[in-house]
Amino acid sequence: MKTLIVYGTRYGATTETSKELAKVLREEGFETIVVNAKEEKIKDISEYELVVVGSGMRMGKWTGEADDFLKRFNRELGQKKLAIFVSSMKSVSEREGKTMDVASSRKVALEDKVSQFSLHPIAMGFFSGVIDFNKMDFLTRRTMGFLKPQLEKDGFNEEPPGVYELRDWDEIRSWARDLAVKARQ
Repeated sequence: MKTLIVYGTRYGATTETSKELAKVLREEGFETIVVNAKEEKIKDISEYELVVVGSGMRMGKWTGEADDFLKRFNRELGQKKLAIFVSSMKSVSEREGKTMDVASSRKVALEDKVSQFSLHPIAMGFFSGVIDFNKMDFLTRRTMGFLKPQLEKDGFNEEPPGVYELRDWDEIRSWARDLAVKARQ
């Protein structure tokens, strides 16, 4: 099945997640291409049976490029098998036992986005990403600085300096395998 994974990223974590999703889908027999929406403008999606749209999240917002893709191809996406996913800080809230925060963030990131564009995805992925203080601008780094002690307390290791890996790669791979099953139906 010909598949397009298109994504928006701020600091690169969603790039790595998209590539891992593509790897699993290829293992499942899907012909998959991955496109960073900031670097390449998609002009036509007619050749794809499955479209996966992903975005990094910051303060409840999708990246502009991923959001623009949903706007531009809204009508066509209604006639495709569609999946959406986001990279967020959900694992921080999960480790702190803040299930209501996780549910609220998921609603804003996925359900509200689906509703905004009247989409009907076959799958929605809510993943954790990476916090990379080295790639943040000064103001963002200062604003997010309060998180460092909490991340360490929650068991996230800083490797390399300034970088906290929050992703659960098994969860991401499992979601991709489940997506392959749903897309074949």
